[in-house]
Amino acid sequence: MVEKLQHKYALSKKGAQGLIKACVACTISYIVLMAPAGLLYLLIGDLLAGAMPREHVLVYVVGSLVILACIALTQRIQYHATFFSTYIESGVRRKSLAERLRKLPLSYFAKKNLTDLTTNILSDCSQIETASSHWIPELIGAVISVLIMGVSMFFFFDWRLVLASFWVIPMAFLVVLFSSTLQKNAVRKNLEKKLELQDGVQECLESMRDLRSNHADATYMEGLRGIIRRAEKQTLRTEITMAVFVSSAQMLLKVGIGTTALVGGILFASGEINLLTLFLFFMVVSRLYDPMSASLQNFSAIIATEIQCERLDEVLSHPIQSGAETLTNQGYDICFDHVKFAYSGDETVLEDVSFVAKQGEVTALIGPSGGGKTTVSRLASRFWDVDGGSITVGGMDISQVDPEVLLSMYSIVFQEVTLFNNSVMENIRIGKKDATDEEVLRAAKLANCDEFVSQLPEGYDTVIGENGSELSGGERQRISIARAFLKDAPIILLDEATASLDVENETAIQEALSALIKDKTVLIIAHRMRTVDGADKIVVLKDGRVAECGDPQELSSQTNSIFAHMKEVQLKSAAWKMS
Repeated sequence: MVEKLQHKYALSKKGAQGLIKACVACTISYIVLMAPAGLLYLLIGDLLAGAMPREHVLVYVVGSLVILACIALTQRIQYHATFFSTYIESGVRRKSLAERLRKLPLSYFAKKNLTDLTTNILSDCSQIETASSHWIPELIGAVISVLIMGVSMFFFFDWRLVLASFWVIPMAFLVVLFSSTLQKNAVRKNLEKKLELQDGVQECLESMRDLRSNHADATYMEGLRGIIRRAEKQTLRTEITMAVFVSSAQMLLKVGIGTTALVGGILFASGEINLLTLFLFFMVVSRLYDPMSASLQNFSAIIATEIQCERLDEVLSHPIQSGAETLTNQGYDICFDHVKFAYSGDETVLEDVSFVAKQGEVTALIGPSGGGKTTVSRLASRFWDVDGGSITVGGMDISQVDPEVLLSMYSIVFQEVTLFNNSVMENIRIGKKDATDEEVLRAAKLANCDEFVSQLPEGYDTVIGENGSELSGGERQRISIARAFLKDAPIILLDEATASLDVENETAIQEALSALIKDKTVLIIAHRMRTVDGADKIVVLKDGRVAECGDPQELSSQTNSIFAHMKEVQLKSAAWKMS
């Protein structure tokens, strides 16, 4: 049962056990809440019998006090079992989700958009939290307690009257249950429309500058309004779909009052039951059907929540990248051996790629756009796993090494820099979390950060905004390069690391890199030929294959060389000017 609950409601083992305890606590609490009705039944029986013995009065007073104490105690236990344990589990769930996301291969993220994952972490977790603390325990507790009460009354009262009072309850739940497929489909469509809306809003905010500069903001907003209207309509359809079945089931419950009155009246008229029994059953149905109406709403909400549970379980059950946590490499040569790779499984990006990036040398990957250069760097750092062939570092197959352990050997500068809404100092310190301020400042100076940081209001303590919004592209890239200097790893991957820098800064960074890369394995991706002039080896990738491989002088001297042609074209473009 624990394992089933774990998968069904995306719970940890402790969370599933806590949910069972919460259901038991709710059941006991609801049973205790029925005790006053039994005491009232005995009291009315005594009153109808005439003079009440004095000792009975004491029994009712003490009984009332005991029942009140029991209600207070069980309510406290129920509150602790449902809310406290749910909040703990909610924290565990979010941490587990974050931990799982951290270990998933990047191929998973390529199939997901940011909005979907954000909804997983925030909205879906909150929905399941509500289900665990309110809907599920209360529903299970109400159903079990009603079942116990119904079975008990079968033994002590006329079974026909019991049947007349209780038959509507399973029928009402069946109405909601049989509509579960329709409800799930409606909720799934509603979620899709909401994700579409969130995507549209996020895209609008991120691209407002381009929209306004092209006078396209009015057109875009009209399209966004259409998305909002579709999301609104689908939300209404979902609410109506769920309301139709829940309201119908709740109306069916009210029929039970009529059948209780009809059967009870007939049995009372024939003398088969007394007035006290008839009064008891009227009291039961009035006390029972209102909580059952709320339970029907809970039941419908639980059915709808299964969509969020499926989405979370998809993340938590997805295979992770794993491997040995001990490095066994001998040196740091990176060897691609007949590597084959496709992102989507049907469109090949790399086909039979083989080359060696040797330690102590700079290996430059160049070639036309879409040739697979960035893919090679991602595979070298095991952001993705190859579909064929192998990649080794110092003879160690990287597919057999834990990704986090493997990345301890890499300093990576991406073409697209990611910064955080924190100070310059802390953004650089990401390269080495235990680095001293002196080490951070030394790395910053090597990356030529001093020039612009000195002009910031608080220097290195200046908060630079979301993704470095307060900085220029070149300044952001220099911070990223400073991280690589700070980490000082034996393997360096540079993906267009100086693309956003002016010529003066690029020259200064290249000089600093010369000191950094000594005795290290350097894999650099660049389109500027001057960036790779000092490389020891050139690997030209075209259409996912190694078209040329050799040192720059060798390739430049070859007839019809792609490398020589690229140098010639860039020399011509450098000399171009507007007439």
